[in-house]
Amino acid sequence: MPAENSLPLVSVVIPVRNEARHIEACVDAFDRQTYPRDRLEVLLVDGLSEDGTGECIAALQAGRPWLKTFPNPQKITPAAFNVGIREARGEVLIIVGAHSEVGPEFVAENVRALRESGADCVGGRWTIKGRTPLEESIAAAMSSPFGVGGARYRYSASAGDTDTVPYACYWREVLVALGGFDERLIRNQDYELNWRLRAAGGRIYYDPAIASSYYVKRDWRGLWRQYYQYGVWKIRVIRMHPRSGRLRHYVAPAFVASLLVGALLALVSPWGRLLLGLAAGSYLLANLAVSILTAARFGWRHLPRLPLAFAILHISWGVGFWRGLLQPRMEPLPLPDRLRE
Repeated sequence: MPAENSLPLVSVVIPVRNEARHIEACVDAFDRQTYPRDRLEVLLVDGLSEDGTGECIAALQAGRPWLKTFPNPQKITPAAFNVGIREARGEVLIIVGAHSEVGPEFVAENVRALRESGADCVGGRWTIKGRTPLEESIAAAMSSPFGVGGARYRYSASAGDTDTVPYACYWREVLVALGGFDERLIRNQDYELNWRLRAAGGRIYYDPAIASSYYVKRDWRGLWRQYYQYGVWKIRVIRMHPRSGRLRHYVAPAFVASLLVGALLALVSPWGRLLLGLAAGSYLLANLAVSILTAARFGWRHLPRLPLAFAILHISWGVGFWRGLLQPRMEPLPLPDRLRE
């Protein structure tokens, strides 16, 4: 690592709302960073939590002058990110979720990759975890390409340019030039910002040496709600930026549409019953086969729950996608003339 006086000041922004269960582990991870403490600050932006998160944060601040808190009256994630951008003192800014844990080299590896790659944004490998048996089963499903698609940051061991990364690290001036995150987007705001970054001529670099973990929602209802919202906001972003769509984004909506069309046609035609049977039957066979393979990898105890986990991921996303298609189209934010001096 270069001499400490040559290292940039890093600001880590963590949006928080009702995260009493996760926030202590998340903050403790930054207490263990190898990056010099006087070159690091962590900003917790609280969306008026109602579950005791505020009290947890107050206790965590004791003896941690580098840990700062700010309110987020709008209670939504992109607004929290923008509060962090405004309040951050660092020239490097890292976005991290409260459901995350990072290793001791996380900040140092981000800064190294940002400087060595010459990119405007960097990020790394994302591992999905759970704390209870149900959460571990959901995490196993979310670790499968069948469950959530083949985004590079989930599996790749090779570094290189990419389209997006989780828990991204940016030069702060890049975020300022882009106008920050689009506060109209409840979900998918990070992907949309990264699309604007690349459309403005910027680069996003993936480095598997940067590692972080994400802890899943605790129950089926939370998982359904999360992926339903992902579907709603994914299509809204695709309508803003049509070239941002990928094949993996359309598979679940096509499956849901085939089920719906088949069910409607089945009422009046044997061809509808055939379509419904083919769609449902082929999916059930694929789901069962992948569930067995996933259980062989993560543990056979997950097998009874995996088919339902996969079905929730796919159907909730697909239903949300079609719901979002009914929403009015939004115009994208303007692109800057330049990202960095």
